[in-house]
Amino acid sequence: MLSRARNAYGWFRSSRLKTAYGWFRASRVRAAYVWFRAFRRTRPFWGGVWLVAGGWTVLKFSLSSLQLIVSTGFGGVAGYLVGGGMILCGLIPLALPAQRYTFGLIGAVLAVVSLVVSNLGGFLLGMALGVLGGSMTVGWGVKRPRRRAVEG
Repeated sequence: MLSRARNAYGWFRSSRLKTAYGWFRASRVRAAYVWFRAFRRTRPFWGGVWLVAGGWTVLKFSLSSLQLIVSTGFGGVAGYLVGGGMILCGLIPLALPAQRYTFGLIGAVLAVVSLVVSNLGGFLLGMALGVLGGSMTVGWGVKRPRRRAVEG
Protein backbone atom coordinates (compact mmCIF):
# COMPACT_ATOMS: atom_id res chain seq x y z
CA MET A 1 0.00 0.00 0.00
CA LEU A 2 2.80 2.38 0.89
CA SER A 3 4.68 1.64 -2.32
CA ARG A 4 1.56 2.43 -4.35
CA ALA A 5 1.29 5.83 -2.64
CA ARG A 6 4.99 6.49 -3.27
CA ASN A 7 4.62 5.60 -6.92
CA ALA A 8 1.61 7.87 -7.29
CA TYR A 9 3.43 10.66 -5.52
CA GLY A 10 6.50 9.99 -7.66
CA TRP A 11 4.41 10.37 -10.80
CA PHE A 12 3.03 13.65 -9.45
CA ARG A 13 6.55 14.95 -8.95
CA SER A 14 7.68 13.74 -12.37
CA SER A 15 9.53 16.02 -14.72
CA ARG A 16 6.73 15.90 -17.30
CA LEU A 17 4.29 17.57 -14.95
CA LYS A 18 6.86 20.08 -13.72
CA THR A 19 7.72 20.99 -17.27
CA ALA A 20 4.07 21.39 -18.19
CA TYR A 21 3.37 23.48 -15.09
CA GLY A 22 6.49 25.57 -15.65
CA TRP A 23 5.48 26.21 -19.25
CA PHE A 24 1.96 27.14 -18.16
CA ARG A 25 3.28 29.54 -15.53
CA ALA A 26 5.86 31.03 -17.89
CA SER A 27 3.26 31.66 -20.58
CA ARG A 28 0.95 33.37 -18.07
CA VAL A 29 3.77 35.56 -16.79
CA ARG A 30 4.78 36.43 -20.36
CA ALA A 31 1.19 37.32 -21.29
CA ALA A 32 0.87 39.52 -18.19
CA TYR A 33 4.14 41.26 -19.03
CA VAL A 34 3.05 41.91 -22.62
CA TRP A 35 -0.29 43.30 -21.42
CA PHE A 36 1.39 45.54 -18.84
CA ARG A 37 3.91 46.83 -21.39
CA ALA A 38 1.11 47.71 -23.82
CA PHE A 39 -0.86 49.37 -20.99
CA ARG A 40 2.18 51.38 -19.89
CA ARG A 41 2.99 52.58 -23.40
CA THR A 42 -0.53 53.73 -24.24
CA ARG A 43 -1.07 55.88 -21.14
CA PRO A 44 0.79 58.59 -19.21
CA PHE A 45 1.97 55.87 -16.83
CA TRP A 46 5.03 57.44 -15.21
CA GLY A 47 3.37 60.81 -14.76
CA GLY A 48 0.47 59.12 -12.99
CA VAL A 49 2.83 57.09 -10.81
CA TRP A 50 4.79 60.19 -9.71
CA LEU A 51 1.58 62.13 -9.07
CA VAL A 52 0.16 59.30 -6.94
CA ALA A 53 3.47 59.05 -5.04
CA GLY A 54 3.40 62.80 -4.38
CA GLY A 55 -0.22 62.65 -3.21
CA TRP A 56 0.56 59.73 -0.92
CA THR A 57 3.50 61.65 0.55
CA VAL A 58 1.37 64.74 1.20
CA LEU A 59 -1.35 62.56 2.69
CA LYS A 60 1.12 60.61 4.84
CA PHE A 61 2.61 63.75 6.38
CA SER A 62 -0.87 65.15 7.01
CA LEU A 63 -1.99 62.23 9.17
CA SER A 64 -3.01 63.09 12.70
CA SER A 65 -5.73 62.12 15.13
CA LEU A 66 -9.36 62.68 14.21
CA GLN A 67 -9.93 64.83 17.30
CA LEU A 68 -7.16 67.22 16.23
CA ILE A 69 -8.49 67.43 12.66
CA VAL A 70 -12.03 68.22 13.81
CA SER A 71 -10.83 70.86 16.26
CA THR A 72 -8.64 72.67 13.71
CA GLY A 73 -11.36 72.86 11.07
CA PHE A 74 -10.56 73.34 7.39
CA GLY A 75 -6.83 73.62 8.00
CA GLY A 76 -6.76 70.05 9.26
CA VAL A 77 -8.91 68.65 6.48
CA ALA A 78 -7.11 70.50 3.68
CA GLY A 79 -4.11 68.15 3.77
CA TYR A 80 -6.39 65.17 3.27
CA LEU A 81 -8.31 66.85 0.45
CA VAL A 82 -5.17 67.95 -1.38
CA GLY A 83 -3.41 64.58 -0.96
CA GLY A 84 -6.50 62.64 -2.02
CA GLY A 85 -7.05 64.98 -4.96
CA MET A 86 -3.47 64.46 -6.12
CA ILE A 87 -3.91 60.69 -5.95
CA LEU A 88 -7.12 60.91 -7.98
CA CYS A 89 -5.47 63.21 -10.51
CA GLY A 90 -2.76 60.58 -10.92
CA LEU A 91 -5.16 57.65 -11.36
CA ILE A 92 -7.72 59.21 -13.71
CA PRO A 93 -5.30 59.72 -16.66
CA LEU A 94 -4.35 56.04 -16.38
CA ALA A 95 -7.99 55.11 -16.98
CA LEU A 96 -8.80 57.96 -19.42
CA PRO A 97 -5.65 59.07 -21.28
CA ALA A 98 -7.61 61.70 -23.24
CA GLN A 99 -8.10 63.64 -19.98
CA ARG A 100 -4.36 63.95 -19.30
CA TYR A 101 -4.22 67.74 -19.81
CA THR A 102 -7.02 68.53 -17.38
CA PHE A 103 -5.99 66.23 -14.57
CA GLY A 104 -2.26 66.77 -15.04
CA LEU A 105 -2.77 70.50 -14.65
CA ILE A 106 -5.11 70.12 -11.68
CA GLY A 107 -2.63 67.71 -10.06
CA ALA A 108 0.27 70.13 -10.51
CA VAL A 109 -1.80 72.99 -9.05
CA LEU A 110 -2.81 70.82 -6.08
CA ALA A 111 0.85 69.96 -5.55
CA VAL A 112 1.76 73.65 -5.36
CA VAL A 113 -1.22 74.32 -3.06
CA SER A 114 0.00 71.54 -0.77
CA LEU A 115 3.00 73.71 0.03
CA VAL A 116 0.68 76.05 1.93
CA VAL A 117 -1.94 73.71 3.39
CA SER A 118 -0.01 70.56 4.30
CA ASN A 119 3.29 70.72 6.17
CA LEU A 120 5.25 72.40 3.37
CA GLY A 121 3.78 70.03 0.81
CA GLY A 122 4.93 66.87 2.53
CA PHE A 123 8.21 68.53 3.46
CA LEU A 124 8.74 69.61 -0.16
CA LEU A 125 9.06 65.99 -1.31
CA GLY A 126 5.35 65.46 -2.01
CA MET A 127 5.13 68.81 -3.76
CA ALA A 128 8.15 68.06 -5.97
CA LEU A 129 6.82 64.60 -6.89
CA GLY A 130 3.39 66.06 -7.62
CA VAL A 131 4.71 68.82 -9.86
CA LEU A 132 6.95 66.32 -11.67
CA GLY A 133 4.05 63.89 -12.17
CA GLY A 134 1.63 66.60 -13.27
CA SER A 135 4.07 67.98 -15.82
CA MET A 136 4.88 64.50 -17.13
CA THR A 137 1.17 63.75 -17.47
CA VAL A 138 0.53 66.97 -19.41
CA GLY A 139 3.61 66.45 -21.59
CA TRP A 140 2.87 62.84 -22.52
CA GLY A 141 1.87 62.20 -26.12
CA VAL A 142 0.59 59.22 -28.03
CA LYS A 143 3.42 57.28 -29.63
CA ARG A 144 3.32 57.82 -33.38
CA PRO A 145 4.05 54.95 -35.74
CA ARG A 146 7.42 55.05 -37.47
CA ARG A 147 7.54 56.25 -41.03
CA ARG A 148 9.00 53.89 -43.57
CA ALA A 149 11.79 55.15 -45.77
CA VAL A 150 10.61 56.03 -49.25
CA GLU A 151 12.39 53.92 -51.81
CA GLY A 152 13.20 55.81 -54.93
